[in-house]
Amino acid sequence: MSIEANKVVTLNYTLTDEEGNVLDSTKDGNSFSYMTGKNQIIPKLEEEVSTMIIGGKKSVKIDAANAYGEYDENAKKQVKRTEFPEGAEVKVGSRYVANSPDGKQMPFTINKVEGEDITIDFNHPLAGKNLEFAVELLDIRDATDEELNHGHAHGEDGQAH
Repeated sequence: MSIEANKVVTLNYTLTDEEGNVLDSTKDGNSFSYMTGKNQIIPKLEEEVSTMIIGGKKSVKIDAANAYGEYDENAKKQVKRTEFPEGAEVKVGSRYVANSPDGKQMPFTINKVEGEDITIDFNHPLAGKNLEFAVELLDIRDATDEELNHGHAHGEDGQAH
């Protein structure tokens, strides 16, 4: 049976890549909650979690195309250091957000710094990676009116901002 929309699902997970490297985990005791039907997690993962029962555990493999997409070389761009705000830390690995002409936020990562030339990458950091989630479903509950109004799950203390 599938979990219907507007439920708050709480789970623990460990995310690994194909080589078994841990990319993210809730093992530190901070479970993860999301609201169903709001595209807050990878759709294939939400689909697989929706078939679970509370207390259940599952391994979910998701190929790159259905996770964060294939890596797109055309999503890299070379810009000049002057395009960054004065005093901004411009180093490899730094993450920033640019605004498109229509106001859409576009996160990017700095890949290379060569003098005044900066190579930025608009691919998601996990683009091109096949992923595996080890998931444990902890809880499913109705979203509160406040959560429905905000469009996301709140933490145990009532906040998730």
